[in-house]
Amino acid sequence: MGKIIAVANQKGGVGKTTTAINLGASFAAMKRRVLLVDLDPQGNATMGSGVDKSTVSRSAFDLLMDEAPLADVVMNVEHSNYSLVPSNADLTGAEVALLEELGRELRLRNALESERDEYDYVIIDCPPALSMLTVNALTAADSVMVPMQCEYYALEGLTSLLDTVEKIRKVLNPRLKVDGLLRTMFDARNNLSTQVSQQLTRHFGSKVYSTVVPRNVRLAEAPSHGLPALLYDKNSSGALAYLALAGEILRRDGVHLRAAL
Repeated sequence: MGKIIAVANQKGGVGKTTTAINLGASFAAMKRRVLLVDLDPQGNATMGSGVDKSTVSRSAFDLLMDEAPLADVVMNVEHSNYSLVPSNADLTGAEVALLEELGRELRLRNALESERDEYDYVIIDCPPALSMLTVNALTAADSVMVPMQCEYYALEGLTSLLDTVEKIRKVLNPRLKVDGLLRTMFDARNNLSTQVSQQLTRHFGSKVYSTVVPRNVRLAEAPSHGLPALLYDKNSSGALAYLALAGEILRRDGVHLRAAL
């Protein structure tokens, strides 16, 4: 049965979409079957995968509104070797419509459940808010990955997210756990970044991934080309960091590693 990971943080600009795309591509390079679910109405994971969000005929909206099964929504991203549930602005309408629906928190879980055996990893890119879309993602997921910059306000936002995760675990999804905290856009020359990083390690111990994603120009450029960093510049520090992260997760999950690329 595939593992479902929600990439979540209610703070924007911390590298959620970058993480979802590049982790998915790294798992795929390691011969894992990957499904990337874009659950953000901005559709950045869709565009960053090289898919024009304005042209998709079926999207995450159809999935959440029970208008199409998963098999009819999934697209194959050939160059990255992963599958994609695309998203666009229609998803905003789903969030409003779901407020009137019974079992609204369970829509994504129900949609994924019948097909999760087809994948080794399902990665959900969440919107930057603790919304009904994020609740759907956390209810469907086995675990949460929290990308975060090592800055002062990051710790405050982290507390709020962890409280939400705990509430969902108690009420909707007993299997939900925090897989790990991922330090992104890290600059070792910045004293504050180093201090916050040390605080995270002190408070959360092994919940902090050993892998650190550096601030990297190639990583920032890749989405404009519709590619993960691994295909845009496989030798860049950003691409290598996400390959290392995928390997770390596989080791944590007790999975035998196959050589990447």
